[in-house]
Amino acid sequence: MSETALIKSVVVCADDYAVNTPTSQGIVALCVLGRLSATSVMALSPRWAEDAPALREVRERVDVGLHLDWTSTFAHHAGFGRSLGAVMWRSCWGGFRGPAVRDEIERQLDAFESHWQAPPDHVDGHQHVQQFAGLREALCEVVLRRYGSQQLRPWVRVSRVAQVGLKAQVITAMGAQALQAWAQQHDWPYVAPLLGAYGFDGSLNDYRQHMQRWLLDVPVADQAAIIMCHPASSASTDDEIGPARAREFAYLASHDFVQDLRDAGVRLVRGSELWKRT
Repeated sequence: MSETALIKSVVVCADDYAVNTPTSQGIVALCVLGRLSATSVMALSPRWAEDAPALREVRERVDVGLHLDWTSTFAHHAGFGRSLGAVMWRSCWGGFRGPAVRDEIERQLDAFESHWQAPPDHVDGHQHVQQFAGLREALCEVVLRRYGSQQLRPWVRVSRVAQVGLKAQVITAMGAQALQAWAQQHDWPYVAPLLGAYGFDGSLNDYRQHMQRWLLDVPVADQAAIIMCHPASSASTDDEIGPARAREFAYLASHDFVQDLRDAGVRLVRGSELWKRT
C-alpha cells in the first residue's frame, strides 16, 4: 500500500517506562526503530532518574508522558498505593476527595518534570486510574491549572476501550465518557478509543494476531486511536508480565509489525503532532 493510500492513524504507546531495566531498554530500542510514537513514564520509580537520559536521546521521535500511578509497588512504597480492586472500590464510593489527592498528582508531575526537564506530552494512568472518579476530577483540575495556558497542552488518554468483553466494559465504565466529556468541554487534547487490552497470555503469534485485529479496528477518522503495549527487551524474573513484555518486544521489533501496519493501512502518529494540526 502506498503512503498516499494510508487512511488511518494510530498512536502506539509503550506503558511503564522505568518500571525495570529491560522495559526501559526495550522501549528506547523500539523508539530508535520507529516502532512507537509514545511512551508513558512511571515517575515514582527510582529508575526514572537513571533512565531519563536514554529517553531524551529519542525525544524527537516520540511523545513522553506521565503514567499516573496509584496501584504499583512504587505507589505502595510511597505510602498511598492500593490494589486495583481497592482503588476501584474507593473510587466508586467517593473516597478520593480533598487536597491529598491533588497533592499526590502534583508530586508525580513534579517527579516527571524534574528529570525530563519539560512538561509531559501526555498524561495517562497505570491500570487506567486517570479516569476513575475522584482521581479524574483532581487530575483535570491539576492539569488545567498547570498547563491550561500553554499553547500545546498535554493530551490525555481516554480509555474508552474499543473491544468487546467484560474487562473492556469495566475499563470504559470507570470514567472514560466523563473524561472525554471534560476534554471536549475544555477543548483539551485527548486520544481515544483505546486498543491493546488482552490477558498478557498466549504465544508470539497470538500477540501478532491480536495486533492485526487491533489495527483493523482502528477507526477511519480525523483523530487517531491509541494502542497501548508493554514491551521489554527481556523478561525480568520479578515482573509478573515479563514473558508477555518480551513477546511484545520481539513482535514490535520485527518486520512483521511493519508489514501488518502496511496491510491494515495504518500509520503511526504522535498525539502532540495531531493536536498541533487541529
